[in-house]
Amino acid sequence: MHTQEPLTISLESSPLECWGDESTASALRALAVRLHLTGISLRETAAVLEQFGVTRSYQAVFQWIHRVAEQAPDPSRARLRRVAVDETVVTIGTEQQWLYAAIDIETKLMLGVRIFDRRGTDPAAAFLGQLAEKHDLSKTTFLVDGMSYLTALARCDLRGHLDYVDQNLIEKWFQTLAMRIDQFHQTWMGGRASAQRWLVAFVHYYTTQRLNQVLNNRTPAEQVMNQ
Repeated sequence: MHTQEPLTISLESSPLECWGDESTASALRALAVRLHLTGISLRETAAVLEQFGVTRSYQAVFQWIHRVAEQAPDPSRARLRRVAVDETVVTIGTEQQWLYAAIDIETKLMLGVRIFDRRGTDPAAAFLGQLAEKHDLSKTTFLVDGMSYLTALARCDLRGHLDYVDQNLIEKWFQTLAMRIDQFHQTWMGGRASAQRWLVAFVHYYTTQRLNQVLNNRTPAEQVMNQ
């Protein structure tokens, strides 16, 4: 692939307000974000930039990724019908934390992720409440695997039921995430806030760039647009 080709591709999505007045060209910043989110480490991404005569720290690349994830277009207004929600344990530094996540069954759209220091009804209700603030859940049914979630749903005036089949989709997403964490485990050493920012960036990648075979090699964002 010629150098100009990835630059042209990156320019198509680079005019984001989050770039601000950075000295590094938007095309190179967009290219760096895509490189990291699709397979190479932050330090390796910074090394690639040096091949273009740009010297920036891997921390700078890290901040670019967060800005894109926070301000890029969000397909969250999709019509949500069935949403799987669950939690899994993650290790941040030397401490175990609980990662809550929710995914739409039909479009594979990730609706949100959040880290808590414990599991149970209260964290589940807090997470569901956060989803309700961001999405239209008026016609959504949540698929859960525990009674504590049913209590949390009632607190948030949301509906759902126990499901041990389709609800398993969120477990598959956790497996995808685990493979990525194994690849970049050092990303989790900056504390819970840093891990939360990384997760937001990963969800952006999963939603808008990662092709899904189940969706005929479309991204969840493209699937939402085709509804």
